[in-house]
Amino acid sequence: MHIETIRLRNFKAFKAIEMKNIPKFCVIVGANGAGKTTLFGAIAFLKHAMTYNVRDALDNMGGFEEVISRGAKDRVIKIELQIRMEIAGKLPLVTYGLEIGAENGTAFVSKEYLKYRRHKQVGNPFNFLKFENGRGYAIRNEEDLTKNVEDLEREYQNLDNNAILAIKGLGQFERFTAARQLRQLIENWHISDFHISAARGSKEAMGLEDHLSPSGDNLQRVAYKLYQTHPSIFKQVVKRMARSVPGISRVVPTKTIDRRIILTFADAAFTGENQNFIDTVVSDGTMKMFAYLLLLYDPHPHPVLCIEEPENQLYPKLLGELAEEMQAYSQKGGQVFVSTHSPDFLNAVGLDSVYWLAKKRGYSDIQRAKDNEQVKAYMNDGDLMGNLWKQGFFDGADPK
Repeated sequence: MHIETIRLRNFKAFKAIEMKNIPKFCVIVGANGAGKTTLFGAIAFLKHAMTYNVRDALDNMGGFEEVISRGAKDRVIKIELQIRMEIAGKLPLVTYGLEIGAENGTAFVSKEYLKYRRHKQVGNPFNFLKFENGRGYAIRNEEDLTKNVEDLEREYQNLDNNAILAIKGLGQFERFTAARQLRQLIENWHISDFHISAARGSKEAMGLEDHLSPSGDNLQRVAYKLYQTHPSIFKQVVKRMARSVPGISRVVPTKTIDRRIILTFADAAFTGENQNFIDTVVSDGTMKMFAYLLLLYDPHPHPVLCIEEPENQLYPKLLGELAEEMQAYSQKGGQVFVSTHSPDFLNAVGLDSVYWLAKKRGYSDIQRAKDNEQVKAYMNDGDLMGNLWKQGFFDGADPK
């Protein structure tokens, strides 16, 4: 599964944008305030709305009036994704759309739909889920390819709360295949909001976890679980750390007598007990690199991984290697979105992966590097993407 198209309308600085043919490894650049955080915010919004509801997700971003684009005449926030998903052994392009309005200061889902073309279907995609103002239907035998679309069975439902996503409720049931798979996909997105201060220090050993949390506050528990259950993968992480951080020869998550977990880094420059340093005293860059490697070597990759500005606290030379690790992660099955200001990171990225954002008349616009003939020509002649970005060849992206 991966996202191929994102369309946003009236979502903060995005009055109307469309990202098409999105690659598995997608890198976003742009000046401060161009909309990089907003783009990631739209992805985070969908996950938050799935976990709770649309009103809660809006409140988390300041409320409906703060999210809807200024000057929007139709007063409706629209998000639409096109996702390649496996259904009945096929890989149709599934379109999921969400429209949000507000009345008397209260937000609600005015429209929600999920549609795709079945095998051998011609014409417009068929709606397998369609709700308006909390009422609608979903197809419950969509995998029965012996039936024509007009013969499929609709199951009508009324939602108790018109701020709840229909795919959240119906996606719990096996009979609604696409809704269930889409729900699982969105629930497993990872939008990183890593805080080094939250990641440091011993953690309670109870509740060992498989995946790193967005803030990284369960870093020790995830490391310990990987160390215990996938030792070969953990060794790969440590080996990768040793190449990236001078002196690091070993990383060991240890359970203490009072059932807490501490993370110890060994420095090869010292011997005996002097060799070991707990995570509270190692550098910010060491902590961040280790956290990223735990994410990227996860034995069960997230279907979508979003990371903002990975260059912060990291030595520039490491950024090219990190870009290569993210590219490898995307090839294993997880789609990666990254925003960056770093030419060093961009220099390790190919033409097909890069988009840039620019403000035009107060709203954000998006362009793909491969669609710019000048950038494409320079790259074909052997130039590096980061150098072109630094020299101002990304039209409209330079704040000057």
